[in-house]
Amino acid sequence: MSPAYVLVLYYSRGGATAAMAEQVARGVELVAGMRARLRTVPAISAVTQQSEDDIPDSGPLYCKLDDLRDCAGLALGSPTRFGNMAAPLKYFLDQSSSLWLSGALIDKPAAVFTSTSSLHGGQESTLLSMQLPLLHHGMLLAGLPYSEPGLMSSTSGGTPYGASHWAGEGNDRELDESEASLCRALGKRVAQLATRLEPGN
Repeated sequence: MSPAYVLVLYYSRGGATAAMAEQVARGVELVAGMRARLRTVPAISAVTQQSEDDIPDSGPLYCKLDDLRDCAGLALGSPTRFGNMAAPLKYFLDQSSSLWLSGALIDKPAAVFTSTSSLHGGQESTLLSMQLPLLHHGMLLAGLPYSEPGLMSSTSGGTPYGASHWAGEGNDRELDESEASLCRALGKRVAQLATRLEPGN
């Protein structure tokens, strides 16, 4: 039997969301017995078809539905696109109706994270809209509680709906420590919940 894992699934164009995903994965692996599985999705064309090879040139592999089906928990990340998730991630989720029909994701914990180029670029609306398909799948949503000190001190990211990051107009502003710690806290929380919800616990 393969070890239990939290799927950290994201799309990133400029690298900011990928950096967040790495911090979320670090948080997952702070929990004994839980692994992080980093996966991404390919870009799509204007006619909503995958526009890249099946295996990326570098970085994490592209996610398969099996990765999603078999996870113990999910952390879903995307840059914001007009207050919503990026189309490639939405396209992937739109292909998950077989998992919805089988109930494969019911009662598994999930969380969301996002990055924006502008300071008020729709972080919270993106996080809330990303939660909608997860609710349809019957997943249990985990946000960030205010016991996390970064929520009260961060001036650039961090919400109770999930981790967030302000990447700057050129997408060259790195995660500050407050943002990174909230990403790790989010990953750790999903992993802890997944451990408690595993059958037999």
